[in-house]
Amino acid sequence: MLGFLKNPTVVTVEINMNLVALTVIGLISRLWGLSYPRAVVFDEVYYGQFVSLYMKRIFFVDDSGPPFGHMLLALGGYLGGFDGNFLWNRIGAEYSVNVPVWSLRLLPALAGALCVPLSYQILVELQFSHCAALGAALLILLENSLITQSRFMLLESILIFFILLAVLSYLKFYNLQRHSSFSGRWFFWLLLTGVACSCAVGVKYMGLFTYMLLLTIAGVHFWHMIGDQNLSNVSLMCHFLARGLALVIVPVAMYLSFFYVHLTLLYRSGPHDQIMTSAFQASLEGGLARITQGQPLEVAYGSQITLRNVLGKPMQCWLHSHTNTYPIRYENGRGSSHQQQVTCYPFKDVNNWWIVKDPGMQQLVVSNPPRPVRHGHIVQLVHGITTRYLNTHDVAAPLSPHSQEVSCYIDYNISMPAQNLWRVEIVNRESDTDVWKTILSEVRFVHVNTSAVLKASGFIGASLPEWGYRQLEVVGEKLSKGYHQSMAWNVEEHRYGKSQEQKEREVELHSPTQMDISKNLSFMAKFTELQWKILTLKNEDTEHKYSSSALDWITMDTNIAYWLHPTSGAQIHLLGNVVTWASANIAALVYVCVSLWYLIRRRRKIYDIPEDAWQLWVSAGGICVGGWAVNYLPFFLMEKTLFLYHYLPALTFQILLIPIVLQHLGNHLCRSLLLKSMFSALVVAWFSSVYLVYRTFSPVTYGEPSLSVTELKDLRWKDSWNILIQKQ
Repeated sequence: MLGFLKNPTVVTVEINMNLVALTVIGLISRLWGLSYPRAVVFDEVYYGQFVSLYMKRIFFVDDSGPPFGHMLLALGGYLGGFDGNFLWNRIGAEYSVNVPVWSLRLLPALAGALCVPLSYQILVELQFSHCAALGAALLILLENSLITQSRFMLLESILIFFILLAVLSYLKFYNLQRHSSFSGRWFFWLLLTGVACSCAVGVKYMGLFTYMLLLTIAGVHFWHMIGDQNLSNVSLMCHFLARGLALVIVPVAMYLSFFYVHLTLLYRSGPHDQIMTSAFQASLEGGLARITQGQPLEVAYGSQITLRNVLGKPMQCWLHSHTNTYPIRYENGRGSSHQQQVTCYPFKDVNNWWIVKDPGMQQLVVSNPPRPVRHGHIVQLVHGITTRYLNTHDVAAPLSPHSQEVSCYIDYNISMPAQNLWRVEIVNRESDTDVWKTILSEVRFVHVNTSAVLKASGFIGASLPEWGYRQLEVVGEKLSKGYHQSMAWNVEEHRYGKSQEQKEREVELHSPTQMDISKNLSFMAKFTELQWKILTLKNEDTEHKYSSSALDWITMDTNIAYWLHPTSGAQIHLLGNVVTWASANIAALVYVCVSLWYLIRRRRKIYDIPEDAWQLWVSAGGICVGGWAVNYLPFFLMEKTLFLYHYLPALTFQILLIPIVLQHLGNHLCRSLLLKSMFSALVVAWFSSVYLVYRTFSPVTYGEPSLSVTELKDLRWKDSWNILIQKQ
């Protein structure tokens, strides 16, 4: 019974010492002196603001991409005990003692370090030699630009890590396909591919390029499987479902989870609220929620409301009026109605209040019980302070002469009768009997007499002149011209009016509401709105001193000065290893030329290399050349400010191609022993030059030691490089 005790239990572990050594060296190269400089370095001034907001649980929107990368940076701050109290307003500003610099920079540095062993494993999984894999890893290790980018609170190294992890996971999954389909390891690597792709996209939308590449490769591989007569229809369907689950469903679910965590963490109102809808703002703690909490949900006849334009561009604004009238004649000689001005005002003000009136009744208070306003009802909108009715007529608007002027009607006893009836149309209604709801309903007001729609003018720079106090123009737009968000309004502040007398009503309009009805948004509603804002909200792109074009990147005709010591002249630059970048370009060119040569020869039924070598060559190119192309070429189509660091994901794939091309040339073109020896000597000499350039530029990669003016001038290998020389 206890016979198994006669023999010892033996556990055998295989350790790849190459992998261990590369990991250790990678960690040393990225983590050494990580807290130096203890000052804000380049885009740390940008990402640091978001880290502080995470620490304080304050909501923000970053139009550069999804929140996962920001959350990882914030995780570093959380682990270091950062309280978020630091003013991120200047590159080079010294960090205060409460900022855990090492912790904030740790995760990007770890990601950059792990890219070294990942590169090694990718080439091994591509069936290349361990020597070639070691060369790829060392090239990544000694690439100055990758070192610089990974040692600060920036996102590119994290993005590249997840991209390489996705590629490695898919290659491991594919290699297991031949003999271990549907095994535990097979499922693990397939699922990890989807997870890594989702994380890459969650860090930056640039990760989408590699995700699409891997989906394409997976699609091609599955297409080949369809032609395999040894696989049954059931087996093919299982393969398809497994890939669909791991490569589509799981990434989408994870992507949603990033936003769920983001929105859960950031529950407090902040400076970015104003670009969100009123409903979104009201769901946050503080800010608008303090004003709107407990407002009546249903708008009724007699309700006192403020109307916010849904578009929110060029800035949020509310329907507004004041006692001033339109000038009798404008500067261009056109005449106006001389009625009371109606504008869209970008600040909260008592003149933003309106009363919803039943045209068939005189009272301006809510009845008991309240009579709710529904889709299709006709209303009058009475300005709360001046008691004049919202009106439009066939008079050209001041800035948009093809649209109608909107005013509050003044009876001048002339042949211009009031036209103040408006039909309420709920844009986001579920049925034609929907009730007009506070915050939740997006409403369009259609003028009964002319069918014009109340609209915040879309005219660029549509601010009225001095006579209109530079407020935004409001017009009546013909409905036939189509729908636009500038035509939609939502009730933001709301109370049930109780005072019929004007003096008492003015006091009431200045008082806060006190009723208690909650209006929480679902996660999907908040996600949809936030995602749309991220995709459509664009900060005004301005020319930056270190911005560059995509063409500048290939030959590294540009650099970025990340940091400069105020006294010693020590500095950090985003500069690549010149030999590596040139070799990567040559390798890509050689790969394309050799591939074309092979294709032409194969078309003539001439096979220069064995079929397995050809398949290896093609698959490696699909990953490396394809990865370079999808991460580089899209930038030619982008209208945004570009920087050298945008090229780093593409560069990483191009670097992986160098040892692939070298091994192929050595195996298939160097036939004799003499040629192989000469080729090996050249490779050693070339690699020595890579290391020499790495050492030469390491002072501006790590920021120390500081160099003299002469030494700095000697590093300016190209006239286009901006090496900073302090005046003595």
